[in-house]
Amino acid sequence: MVTLDVRPQLLDALSALRDRVASVRLPLPLPGAPRARQTRAELLAQLDDYLVPRLKAPEAPMLAVVGGSTGAGKSTLVNSLVGRQVSEAGVLRPTTRTPVLVCHPDDHHWFAGMRVLPDLMRVWAPQDEEDLLPARKGRPPGTRRGATTRELRIETVSTLPRGLALLDAPDIDSLVVENRTLAAQLICAADVWVMVTTASRYADAIPWHLLRTAKQYDATLIIVLDRVPHQVLAEVSRQYGALLNRAGLGDVPRFTVPELPESAGGGGLLPASAVAPLLAWLSHHVQDPAARQYAVGRTALGALDSLRRRMPELASAVAAQHAAAVRLTSAVEDAYRREGKRVQGRLDSGAVLAGDALTRWRGYPLDTSADELLDSLAESLAALLQCAVAAADERIAEVWRREPAAGAVPLPGPDREAAERIGMAVRRWRRVLEELAEEEVAKLGKQPAPDPDGIAALLVAALLGGKRARPAGEKLAERIGVQAAVRLRDRGGELVSDHLDEVLRAERDRRLAPLQALEVTPEPQAELIAALSVLQKER
Repeated sequence: MVTLDVRPQLLDALSALRDRVASVRLPLPLPGAPRARQTRAELLAQLDDYLVPRLKAPEAPMLAVVGGSTGAGKSTLVNSLVGRQVSEAGVLRPTTRTPVLVCHPDDHHWFAGMRVLPDLMRVWAPQDEEDLLPARKGRPPGTRRGATTRELRIETVSTLPRGLALLDAPDIDSLVVENRTLAAQLICAADVWVMVTTASRYADAIPWHLLRTAKQYDATLIIVLDRVPHQVLAEVSRQYGALLNRAGLGDVPRFTVPELPESAGGGGLLPASAVAPLLAWLSHHVQDPAARQYAVGRTALGALDSLRRRMPELASAVAAQHAAAVRLTSAVEDAYRREGKRVQGRLDSGAVLAGDALTRWRGYPLDTSADELLDSLAESLAALLQCAVAAADERIAEVWRREPAAGAVPLPGPDREAAERIGMAVRRWRRVLEELAEEEVAKLGKQPAPDPDGIAALLVAALLGGKRARPAGEKLAERIGVQAAVRLRDRGGELVSDHLDEVLRAERDRRLAPLQALEVTPEPQAELIAALSVLQKER
């Protein structure tokens, strides 16, 4: 006999695994990512809507979800099983559809709250079977007001056995994506999967996908072959049975409902004899403790066992996301690291002391003031840094274009504000050097004191001009002494190095920010595997 172990340790492990699944982020558009996102959504739905609530309350009513394609007759079947119209029937579905859950009045409390399907707002149906007033809407405890929520209509009928609930799900092949998604979610919340198909559509791909999924999960499954014309009933049943045998589903309970005048849309009820075998099977598995334990336990344990296969797949997708994020990050870091080395090499070769800056230097101090020389040197340094940033961005874009994951973040392109940011940073650095020169001059105590602006201009020229500016260092030593000049150049050299690193690091971080905002980290993979390991140990 299949039994459920509901030890607190197992529930704790299952809840921890659920939290790990919820924390998974798969934002990068990698091959396989859409499937991984779907797997994550299915896992969360099965954990939240079925496994956790079922293991917490093994005594709760058995939920049979009736699913199938458009026009399969699901609603008519549910209405006929309960003996009254509780769900709107018809071949043409409306654009939106509220699923209907039917239970005995004594079981109403099991579904009125948030035990199962907590994200669906309840729509309370009148409990008096003769009351035909419109249904009342209710909000489960904890549901946020104003939130966009889907609805679940709850009907109670005394003709349904206690301990059994039927849920009429939207069409699994609905033209509305939201309906298809909801249908899949509801089926995953079932103790018993009741799959309804017709004589004309029993070979369709979508119903077969659900049948194979049920087999994969080892869920308790019932198949209803509906609307079968009398003249072909035996042949259709034989052919369908052969297909089921080949798929390994030959032992699944199967019920055949003939095509009747009431089968067409309009809300008619099938004769009780047409659904009696199905109702008897459901009633037996509710009222017989051993049968109920087997039906409910098989689905729950099958879902638990399926986690061993699906969790590693999700963990692998998480690992692929992190690996892609590392590649994208490395492209940015490598590009800016290269440009940082190139900028330093250009400084050592005196590239800053070129163009207008070189002209100003040659004219200093006769035709050029210290302030003008400082301005031209600062502008030349800013231009060098701007070129470095543009080159790094081009390199990053080239690498990212070959990386599918880059589709989630904007490619680096021309940044009109970069020049302004770099210019401001250079001006701040210039002011620091000017203050450093003022402090050094103040320490000398010489009278008359050297002009601080002139000392700052010689210092900046010596730091940025490379070999071309060797005379600047010599003049600096003449004016303030060799020891002070060495001290000033050492401190200024540190400031130059720190400044260049700071500017390039800030621009690099701006390129990394959109990627880091996606929060693709390695931890979820290890956490998933660890949580699954704990669950298997408790299992």
